[in-house]
This record gives sequence, structure tokens and C-alpha cells, in this order.
Amino acid sequence: MANGHKIPEKMTAVAISEPGGPLVLKAEKRDVPQPGPGEILIRVHAAGVNRPDILQRKGAYPAPPGASDLPGLEVAGEVAALGEGARRWRLRDQVCALTAGGGYAEYVVVHASHALPLPAGFTYTEAAAVPETYFTVWHNVFERGALKAGETLLVHGGSSGIGTTAIQLASAFGAYVVATAGSKEKCDTCLKLGADRAVNYHEEDFVQAVKDATGGKGANVILDMVGGDYVGRNYSAAAVEGRIVQIATQAGAVASADFSRLMVKRLTHTGSTLRPRSVEFKGAVAAALEAQVWPLLAARKIAPVMDMIFPLKEAWRAHERMEEGDLIGKIVLDVG
Repeated sequence: MANGHKIPEKMTAVAISEPGGPLVLKAEKRDVPQPGPGEILIRVHAAGVNRPDILQRKGAYPAPPGASDLPGLEVAGEVAALGEGARRWRLRDQVCALTAGGGYAEYVVVHASHALPLPAGFTYTEAAAVPETYFTVWHNVFERGALKAGETLLVHGGSSGIGTTAIQLASAFGAYVVATAGSKEKCDTCLKLGADRAVNYHEEDFVQAVKDATGGKGANVILDMVGGDYVGRNYSAAAVEGRIVQIATQAGAVASADFSRLMVKRLTHTGSTLRPRSVEFKGAVAAALEAQVWPLLAARKIAPVMDMIFPLKEAWRAHERMEEGDLIGKIVLDVG
């Protein structure tokens, strides 16, 4: 293992002391992890906050086997040490990375193939807002959903981290985008990011809005993190041969739906989770992002929408902010 600057034995990390509300997030001292074969140690400067962190804190989304029990699924920082065989990176390289856990800390170990170079001109806090949402959107919208230029994407939760990413990427690749959001301010943000139509779901029926926007045809791809009664409504809003991709079930994982619509329209309803997937799978998504998306980030044609930044030791405040539901874009922890 090759080391860069002197690495301390201990680090500050924010752990989940017990399942519960935001205040169960406690700063503590932990041993600095050591990279194994094919892994790198990152000195973390910033860490992204995501909804799976909230679920993990509540005890509903445990870390996969072998992963850190600390929350945090994305980071940005400097390469501090190299495990055997981690050949691409050099010490002090600036990277952002997807993690299986452990991001709420001063150091984290990741597989070398899950790290990407800091996009040109990006700060660490901006870069830390990229991996989790971009990996998720790329795989689900473009790989599973097979969105093509000229097709219509309906994205629910358009002002969220996932939503703002999906709007920008779909628009950049030539799709027509309809986004749903819960206020005029959030709808305005969606439109500024490239959505062609924004639907305030408190005031409009998104099914009718999608049909009106597409001349009655419906959406070719629907990205849904809501679930619940949205399942049946998505079937109504989808075009013939439409693809519905489920990435979360915030309104409930159990639903009643009219499956005749799925048959008549020849719909595909699929879904995925990212965290438990294999090292090889995540590495392949990272490679696709570097080839297809990193040039757009470097050119500032797309960029993460930043909501608020909190110090690492105040991660509980970041969780409160996310659970309040007023955020637009991404929340990030400044690790230092």
C-alpha cells in the first residue's frame, strides 16, 4: 500500500448511535480504514447527503455485507493511499466517488473503479453532489429505461437531487421532459434546468398534463421514486411501449394497479437499487459516465443543483433539512 501525506490512526466520523431521528447522528473517533486490493483511500473533503442515508438512520436500510456501517454514499476528496493493484490513480489525485457506505467521515475506502476525476472547475462540495444521483439516473433512465433523443421523460420529484439530475441529463441528450414538483418555486427550478413542462402536483393531475403535453401519446419513460397510488397513474400516463423505472417508494411499496393497462400498452415496469450492486456493475456505470457525461460537466452544460452545505459534525441538521421537504437539489457535508 502506497501512502501520500501522513495518515493519522484515528479520524472523525458521524455514526448512527441507534435507529431514530436526526439527533442519533453522533460524531465519534474511528480507526482510519485501510484499502485492500483494488481499493483506494480517499481523504474526504465533502460528502453528499441522500435519502438512503435517512432510511439507514431509521434502521430501514442496513449497510450491505462488508460495507461500512457509517452513512454516506458519495464523497469528493484526495487519494491518500493506494491498495495493491489500484493502478489508475496517483496519490493526491482529486476524485469523487460512489461508496457503499462510510462517506460521513474524514477518510473512506472505495474501489478504484468507483472513483472518477473531479470534473474540471468543480469544487469538492459540488463534486460530492454528483456520484449517487448521476450513477442512479444514468443507469435507470438511460440503461434500464433506454431513453432516446426525441422521446418524452416524465420525472417525479423534479426538484430533488435525482430529479434535477434527470431533467438536465435527459434534456442534454435530446429528450422532451415533463417534471412534477410540489410548489411554484420548485416548478420554476425544473423549467430553468431544462424541463419543457413542470406540473405542480398539488394543483394539476400529472396524467392529464402529460397527455396534453404529448398530444395524447404519453411518456415514453417514467422515473418514479413515489410508488403508492402513482403506480396506476403512471400506467395511465405512459405511452404505448412505455418504460416505467421504479427507484424508490416514498408513498408506499404496496399498490393496487389496473394491469390491463400494462398489457394493452405493452408497458415495461422495472426497477433497481444501487447500493447492493456488484463492484463490476458500479465500475461499468462509472466508465459510461466518464465517457458520456463528464464532458458535459466539464463544459458546465450540466451541474448539480446545490441546496445547503453543513459541517460534518452537524450532519443531523442536514438530515432535518432533507426531511422537512423544502430542499431544491443536493445537500452536502463539508468535511474539511
